[in-house]
Amino acid sequence: MGAPMVRRLRNAGFAVTVWNRDPSKAEALRTDGASVAASAADAARGADVVFTMLSDGTAVTEVLFNQGVADILKPGAIVVDSSSIAPPIAREHSETLAQRQVHHIDAPVSGGVVGAEAGTLAIMAGGDAAIVQSLADVFAALGRVTYVGPSGAGQICKLANQQIVAITIGAVAEAMILVEAGGASREKFREAIRGGFAESRILDLHGARMVARSFAPGGPSRLQLKDLDAVAAMADLFNLDLPLTAMVRDEFRDFVADGGGEKDHSGLLLHLEKINHRQREENQ
Repeated sequence: MGAPMVRRLRNAGFAVTVWNRDPSKAEALRTDGASVAASAADAARGADVVFTMLSDGTAVTEVLFNQGVADILKPGAIVVDSSSIAPPIAREHSETLAQRQVHHIDAPVSGGVVGAEAGTLAIMAGGDAAIVQSLADVFAALGRVTYVGPSGAGQICKLANQQIVAITIGAVAEAMILVEAGGASREKFREAIRGGFAESRILDLHGARMVARSFAPGGPSRLQLKDLDAVAAMADLFNLDLPLTAMVRDEFRDFVADGGGEKDHSGLLLHLEKINHRQREENQ
């Protein structure tokens, strides 16, 4: 999602310097007017605002603190972490950067590649409300920003978003299996319920993937599992029982262990089909 976000920022007139662990991905943005840096620290040098969009908290820590980014940030600079990471890690990053007089906003996003390309991302921002407000023009290029609370609040809201996404993917996948077993068309079922109470972006986008059986990632299942693991850790911390989340987490864990980690999270359908196929065989 980082690449379309860069293009949105460039189209809005912002100067952008990029770095990626895979140099070819950064180079691909040169034609969009982005400058390409040889290192993460070079990309952040002199910047007023630094965005990170990485796979997990370990990667963000590595880039910020082990690859020299924090060391070269000027006082008053703002780090906007749009990655999906555990809230305690986001708060730790904020505290460490504050010691260097650098602001930190945890601002994970929802909307996928489609939302990033269209500039319609839902942005959940945690940190200092005044700093979030100061970035209104920057966020406007990317989507709709909502200030949700202090440091770490953006990440807890993103985890809650991922709960809803995962559970809804599971519900749509199970419904697809049910209607086919009952002799109905999955495609026509999806068309029939559009606009009713079951309407959702998941039914729209991922339901279409399930009908077409097209599971090239958008959102890889291994990252969906990463987020569900983080939800489980927060549930333990807050002494919460979240049974639906626990069940869908188990299904994603099995799907990833069975080789589905790089398939889109809508590919959970394949895992549920496999379970049902095995059950039917056992009952014959």
